Amino acid sequence: MKKFILPFVVLSILFSCKEEKKEPVIVEKKVEKPKPVYAYGFNLDKYKVINDTIKNGESFGIIMDRHHVMYPKINQIATTIKDTFDVRRVRAGKPYIILASKDSLEQAQIFIYKRNKVDATIINFKDSIVSAYNYKEPVKIVEKEIAGEIYSNISMTMDSLGLHPTMAIRVADIYAWTLDPLRLQKGDKFKLIFEERYINDTTLVGYGKIKAAVFNHKGKDLQAYRFIADSVKNIAEYYDEKGNMLRRAFLKSPIKFQYRISSRYNLRRRIKLYGNRVRPHRGTDFAAPEKTPIMTTASGTVVESARRGGNGNYVKVKHNSTYSTQYLHMRRRKVKVGDYVKQGDIIGWVGMTGNTSGPHVCYRFWKNGRQVDPFREELPSAEPLDPEIKPAYLEFIKPLKNQLDSIPFPKKKPILAKKLEIIENH
Repeated sequence: MKKFILPFVVLSILFSCKEEKKEPVIVEKKVEKPKPVYAYGFNLDKYKVINDTIKNGESFGIIMDRHHVMYPKINQIATTIKDTFDVRRVRAGKPYIILASKDSLEQAQIFIYKRNKVDATIINFKDSIVSAYNYKEPVKIVEKEIAGEIYSNISMTMDSLGLHPTMAIRVADIYAWTLDPLRLQKGDKFKLIFEERYINDTTLVGYGKIKAAVFNHKGKDLQAYRFIADSVKNIAEYYDEKGNMLRRAFLKSPIKFQYRISSRYNLRRRIKLYGNRVRPHRGTDFAAPEKTPIMTTASGTVVESARRGGNGNYVKVKHNSTYSTQYLHMRRRKVKVGDYVKQGDIIGWVGMTGNTSGPHVCYRFWKNGRQVDPFREELPSAEPLDPEIKPAYLEFIKPLKNQLDSIPFPKKKPILAKKLEIIENH
């Protein structure tokens, strides 16, 4: 009997295992359809998208013809939208997008002319009705803080902090009346609270407001706060911590950057070329590369614009009954007699015309008909802050001042911190 028990048991186990085997479970996965891609208000999935740049010699008509739009239709488009957009004004180097049909013809239906990273003009001629309108990309404003230390000059320092050169120009504009960029010293420090503008969260498209700034120059803090004192005119000015306007009646220099004072106002100057005789110099020479823009240091009317003798090309501006300024040795003049120029306007470019041994502008300053040294004159300030507005201003700058105070100066590496994000509505 025992000989037959084991085989029976084994067979029974094998049979049992076969019975318990489970079938594989098939799980069906749902494949999600890709979301449609939208840009400029259009579903791009419905078009063939063509990105290109206008080349030299190309016109709107040539581009349309290449994308299978007939000339009668091109003329209709140009005529219909001429009050909104002049197709003759498209410029070489500007990018554009064409949305074309997805059939075999791939005919253009929409033309998007990108004036810059934010602004575009859209021409829609898909249907019988042709339309043109302006479009703005949604822009996000990001507030940032930065602190830096001058180690060479302000432009190179800004560059080392990853800022675009336009930031250095804007900061120089704020302090143009109170701080000479040439007099900044190694070790001078600054802090800024400013805005950066982004599209698609990643593409920087420029700077917004500089809300507050402070320069520590020779151990003294020079503060600047952006404030709109007149809500009707809605013009922002910069004031110090006491409410004094930074802007003055005259700029410190007729040149923004890349200059040095090669010769100052000196009535006892001796020149070797003339036998070491005294020949008074009644101007201040700002040496700079040729073609450097020359600005008028104050608003006024051009009373002289000519080329004459040792002065070379020159411009003279009358600012009021007391003050006039003159700019000599220009390569080329930009203004003519009778033109009204605003402070900071370009009136010409640095050159070597007249009696000069190198490129520079000789800046001359008249007060009551007599040439004087502007750096020794007590020049008038701009319109002060209204006493009735001052309390509101002092309250307005409190949080900005605290924010500036909380930004540490860098020890080794520049500090760049993101502080606040808001959406700018268009």
